[in-house]
Amino acid sequence: MISIQTADFAPDVEYQALRGEGEDTGAIVTFTGLVRDFGDRQGVTGLFLEHYPGMTEQAIQALIDQAHQRWQIQRTRVIHRVGNLDLGERIVFVGVASAHRKDAFAACEYLIDALKASVPLWKKERGTDGDHWVEQKASDRQPGF
Repeated sequence: MISIQTADFAPDVEYQALRGEGEDTGAIVTFTGLVRDFGDRQGVTGLFLEHYPGMTEQAIQALIDQAHQRWQIQRTRVIHRVGNLDLGERIVFVGVASAHRKDAFAACEYLIDALKASVPLWKKERGTDGDHWVEQKASDRQPGF
């Protein structure tokens, strides 16, 4: 399941959804990204995130499909927030359920790295010295997957 939203999310609720009813689930791995007070510059006071509706969800679904082809995973959940976010707020949630921990860890890491590298989302840092759009870093374009 994929959600692009302005509203916050509750990681514990998302975890329970990943757990589901299946007794064959042996591992659930999650990642939650937060707004921090530094980025390209020091003194970050918040973020503004934009996306391309429709294209963003399609790009994330393609990554989820690839993860299902590469690993034996049962369920996935990706939430990405857009709009204005303040320090400490949750930005992104990636969760993977699998019968085995190695598949769950690998797929979760792949999804967050690939999301950062290839999904059409744009981030502007709000800061004490003004606002600026964040450029994708070389390390984001060449993730280890």
